[in-house]
Amino acid sequence: MAARHVAIIMDGNARWAEQRGLPVLEGHRQGAQVLKQTVRDAVSLDLRELTVYAFSTENWSRPREEVEGLMAMFADLIESETPELDEQGVRMRFVGRREGVSTELHERMDWAEERTSENERMTLFVAFNYGGRAEILDAAARFEGGDEDDFRRCLYAPEMNDPELLIRTSGERRLSNYLLWQCAYSELVFSDALWPDFNRDELAAALEEYAARQRRFGAR
Repeated sequence: MAARHVAIIMDGNARWAEQRGLPVLEGHRQGAQVLKQTVRDAVSLDLRELTVYAFSTENWSRPREEVEGLMAMFADLIESETPELDEQGVRMRFVGRREGVSTELHERMDWAEERTSENERMTLFVAFNYGGRAEILDAAARFEGGDEDDFRRCLYAPEMNDPELLIRTSGERRLSNYLLWQCAYSELVFSDALWPDFNRDELAAALEEYAARQRRFGAR
């Protein structure tokens, strides 16, 4: 049983930086490099979808300097990394609320989505200004009745398949308002590695653990 869609909560950047006496943003920068490599690894491992939790609706409450630094870093990363993702055949999709996001960042997100829209090797969903409850509330406001499939079409990315596997790093064991609808039956793997220390071996180990499990979806 091979996972085709993996979701990741990339946790531990701040702790990684603090352990080394570095500013928090250095932890985020190192985490961004790890994400870049993880995308490459996901492609080579034949994943079809990878969803990463980049910035939550709750993260706006962090110190202003950290938030502003993250926004600038995201904008730079989108511009610098999108061409390589395009070459790898990776399609980019940003999921989350656009309210509160600067015009410049919004435009770069739109540009990245448009540039990679025809790619089919893997889809990278970036959950940005995202909250699972917010997504369900926004979908409910658009929902006009019907069944689960009809409701799914009101979600931020209706084409997203439910993740078979959710990985969270840094030893924390909670969902933190991430993909609450989509992860209803996902297998959960918790890694003690801080996100900047996450690597291909960690990803492969999580995929192997998933493959050894038996999914019943409520049946016997």
